[in-house]
Amino acid sequence: MGNHYVIVGGSAAGMAAAHTLRKKDKAGIITVLSDEKSPPYFRPMIPYIINGKKKASHITLSGNGMFTEQGIDVRTDTAVSALDTAPKTVTTKSGEAIPYDRLLFATGSRPYMPETIKGLDTKGVFSLKTLADAMAMARRLQDTNHVVMLGGGILNLKAAFAMLEKGIRVTLVVYSPEVLSQLMEPEDAFLIRKALDNAGLEIMTRCSATDVVTDAGGVCAVALSNGKELPCQMVCVGKGVIPNTDFIQKSNIKINKGILVDKHTACNVKDTFAAGDVAVTHDPVTGEKVTTALWTNAVEMGICAGLNMAGIKTRYTGTFGIMNATQVAAEPFVSMGVVHTRNKDVEVYIEKSGHTFRKIVFNKKGTRLIGAVFIGDITNAGMYRYVIREKKPIDRFKSHLISHTLHYGHFM
Repeated sequence: MGNHYVIVGGSAAGMAAAHTLRKKDKAGIITVLSDEKSPPYFRPMIPYIINGKKKASHITLSGNGMFTEQGIDVRTDTAVSALDTAPKTVTTKSGEAIPYDRLLFATGSRPYMPETIKGLDTKGVFSLKTLADAMAMARRLQDTNHVVMLGGGILNLKAAFAMLEKGIRVTLVVYSPEVLSQLMEPEDAFLIRKALDNAGLEIMTRCSATDVVTDAGGVCAVALSNGKELPCQMVCVGKGVIPNTDFIQKSNIKINKGILVDKHTACNVKDTFAAGDVAVTHDPVTGEKVTTALWTNAVEMGICAGLNMAGIKTRYTGTFGIMNATQVAAEPFVSMGVVHTRNKDVEVYIEKSGHTFRKIVFNKKGTRLIGAVFIGDITNAGMYRYVIREKKPIDRFKSHLISHTLHYGHFM
């Protein structure tokens, strides 16, 4: 009998690893344990569940019996509560002990709910992380005319636009000086802010929520640090995420915020691996240890983990602490690497032209590309990512990086 691969987590990293394992090991037994009731789905699409543009069936990854055909046993609604690395078993909340030969932690992350805000356990308060969250929010919106969203990150902005499209008033409350503060500096976000304002999104910066005010129906208002109170029927909290490590805490797996892994995605205990939001890896630009909650990074790391679990030694090149490419209010943008440059000894080039913004960041000596922000026109962003991630010498094409005329011929 072949190896039994057990994967805890059925999202990006877990499913990428499962498919990779099946390609490389036709005889192995692959079991995926997911704590969600729905089959695996494309998580970046869940904001479109809110406004009805997508149904759950449109974003699931299990169409046409795909997992069954590949011999991948996906068990939904199966949360893991304990781990024992000595007899090599995981135990589900129902009490079933499942043995493994090689184990992958792909447990993802959960929303961070600040303890400083009172009343977050109130009916009508949500955080958008899962398909179930999106479906519950869609139901609540039927009796809602004003939503207050806490946090100015990408997922909250996408959710806000989904609600605006349904004709619902949305107010975004952001503690930072500007939205998307993790991905760019305030002055760099002017094009995105203009698009948000034009779309009718109300934004309050430099303040935070202190209390969720309730009545018999649940949420009725949000009290702010500036003394104002916003009447509303729904609150969405988007204040970051925390790696899911609860059931691992009592084991001998090393954890520091997330699960620590080596350059081959392996944990400190033999035959255990980690990938995705839950894993702590290194940033190839800064060298710092980071966790990132990004679908594409999770897929890349899941593939790498799957190869290593199958015995194919593969090095993971790391994850940008900051890396995102998406569209907000019809404004496409990319942010990668070192983008916060104030008070840093770096070389920066900025170009503003009409509906485009470009920021190129080099190291102190100007010999290496370490960061970039593109808004409006994101042409060739993939090549900039390649140059940053692979630490490519830039002496032959630095001027083309600055003028945005880089092409693949420069790498030949």
